[in-house]
Amino acid sequence: METLKTNERYTYADYESWDEQIPRCELIDGLVYNMAGPSLAHQAIAGEIFFQLKNFLRGKTCCPIIAPFDVRLNHNTKDDTVVQPDVFVVCDRTKLENGKSCLGAPDFIIEVTSPSNHRHDLIVKLTKYLHSGVREFWVVEPEEKIVIAHRLVDSHYMTTIYSADTEIPVSVLEGCKIRMSEVFSE
Repeated sequence: METLKTNERYTYADYESWDEQIPRCELIDGLVYNMAGPSLAHQAIAGEIFFQLKNFLRGKTCCPIIAPFDVRLNHNTKDDTVVQPDVFVVCDRTKLENGKSCLGAPDFIIEVTSPSNHRHDLIVKLTKYLHSGVREFWVVEPEEKIVIAHRLVDSHYMTTIYSADTEIPVSVLEGCKIRMSEVFSE
């Protein structure tokens, strides 16, 4: 089994070459970030959001995807940032043509936090998503039962916080609303 060095920089080519005994991880600017296995509550929340998006998008151009699936945010430059958002939506299907990763920024990303990834999702990934052009990024906080929605406006994220009893509009998917009472009912 290969051992990864936390201070060494890697690319997607390195990432693809690792054997299956390497723990699940992401690359941010070439640095390895290990990912803990999700809890049952985390999976239930991500699954319900995916289910609502899948139902809304049935027969439409945009495609919802649930983790694990690689998103290569800077595939056309350094190709050293590979993330696996919990749920995301891609409207430009050419980004999915290779069948094994998303080449470039999805339109909409949802990350469900857990104690082990809270800071990573709120700071590190938010910055990467903003700079790569993700148009809408939600952070779902299971413990507090809130959603922090970031919407891209003039190269900045405008942020709104929603409670568990809200139907949250997805600004990049006209007419789509996620019923958070169902998301947090598990």
